[in-house]
Amino acid sequence: MATRPAGVPRTRTADSLRRATGALSTAATARMDAELPWFRELSAEDRSWVGLIVQAGIKRFVDWFIADDDAHAPGANQLAASVFGAAPRALAGVITLQQTVDLVRLSIEVVESDIDRLLAPEDVPTVRAAVLRYAREVAFATAEVYARAAEVRGAWDARLEALVVDAVLRSEADEAVLSRASALGWGSAGDVAVVLGTVPERRPATDLPEEVRRVARAAGLEALCAVQGDRLVVLLGGVEDPRVAAETIVGLFGDGPVVVGPAADDLANAHVSARAAVSAHRAAAGWPTAPRPVQSIELLPERALAGDGHARRHLVEEVHLPLVRARGTVAETLSTYLDQGSSIEATARALFVHPNTVRYRLRQVADLTGFSPSRPRDAFVLRMALVLGRQSIRTT
Repeated sequence: MATRPAGVPRTRTADSLRRATGALSTAATARMDAELPWFRELSAEDRSWVGLIVQAGIKRFVDWFIADDDAHAPGANQLAASVFGAAPRALAGVITLQQTVDLVRLSIEVVESDIDRLLAPEDVPTVRAAVLRYAREVAFATAEVYARAAEVRGAWDARLEALVVDAVLRSEADEAVLSRASALGWGSAGDVAVVLGTVPERRPATDLPEEVRRVARAAGLEALCAVQGDRLVVLLGGVEDPRVAAETIVGLFGDGPVVVGPAADDLANAHVSARAAVSAHRAAAGWPTAPRPVQSIELLPERALAGDGHARRHLVEEVHLPLVRARGTVAETLSTYLDQGSSIEATARALFVHPNTVRYRLRQVADLTGFSPSRPRDAFVLRMALVLGRQSIRTT
């Protein structure tokens, strides 16, 4: 900074400025009320805090001006404490940075416009130059206050988001968790699905959640996410089709399987989707050629083999029981077809029926279960359902 001119009678000038502090503060507040619509919309308490900031800023200018030279004048750090320390830190969440810039600019304009009548003519140029330097220092202090507030809020939001995701994974999504999610801006009224995969190696983990949220928003979805070790967990809101929703963010995961759980009605029930996704991700190594993303229901056999009781029950109740309850010998035909190497002719000979009868019964299998015996992957699922169903009958 340039050195202030020597020989200026600072004491006389400073005394004049001190006597005018109250008048300048009142004039600045009146100007804000007249020219800044956002100021008029503040609560009475917040308006009083803003008035204190303005008063502290003007008073601090007098103290700053009376310093012998720039080397003794306070810098941005000291100004941040002295000017903005008058108001609570929470005020940074009420007034935006742009509004604070408007406030500072207007206050400086008030001082500049009034110094001609407050000071001796020979002192005006020096004080006017000092006002400009002071405005720059206050601008630095303002930026620092908001940068620190943003950093603190960002760190707090990240911890809060991690708590919400962890609570969903632990099936502890109570009212407190829903309130935390709402504080983070979660307002999804649609279905929720949990997507799970690995963290990419070359992307900073701290930047990943924000990128996930950005991509999700672009697709019309809401997202809450957390990095847990080498695992990235994402809660997607507003989901219509879990696979389609997961496809929007699959590129943000690292190598390896990316699984998505079934759609849940809301965040309170998202633990159902999370449980299926976690189980599927753990068992996904058993199907190395699985699509990416893969739905948890597509990994039912691997999940059952890994000891997932929910997957075992699903295969028995949703696949095996509909077959044994169907008319005719649908389950027997399916079992014979699989034993005969998926040959319709061999199955027909073994059952002493026409091949068209076998084809009809196999179509019934697909209609009843959603799995077609003619597709190798579906045949594997059906085989597992038959085995687990027989085991469940023997144990009851």
